[in-house]
Amino acid sequence: MAKTRNHAELERRRRKAARLFDKGLSAPEVARRLGVARQVVYRWQEAWQGGGAAALASKGPAGRKPKLAPTQTQSVVEALLEGPAAQGYKTQLWTLPRVAALIEQLTGVRYHPGHVWRLLGALGFSCQRPERRAVERDEPAIRHWKRVQWPAIKKKRIGRTA
Repeated sequence: MAKTRNHAELERRRRKAARLFDKGLSAPEVARRLGVARQVVYRWQEAWQGGGAAALASKGPAGRKPKLAPTQTQSVVEALLEGPAAQGYKTQLWTLPRVAALIEQLTGVRYHPGHVWRLLGALGFSCQRPERRAVERDEPAIRHWKRVQWPAIKKKRIGRTA
């Protein structure tokens, strides 16, 4: 099953089941045609008998409503993409407390930093750890050393005699 449900598609399938019930098809036959479990179709049939096709309408996503409106979410995403420096931070690294503070600053909605992780995941962001490298690192010199000097000082592997 997908992580996010397409409620319009699910409702379309239930309405198709209602049309099949109108034609007099049995629940097992509707289940076979739609490719769903019979138990689900029996539940749909019971709702359809009680309230018609309107009883099979989508009730939307379950659970608590999001704290942020879509426009607020978009403004947060735009600010995140601008980077931490644009928000006044000295380093180019977003941390969960920084993101939580940004959300509260832009929208007035307070999130616990631990929950910000879930919110960022839902928005398509992922954990990006910066590589720790010295500022003075000289890549061409490192490549040269690995190619020229390292083979000269590396111990040679002695062949086995059987």
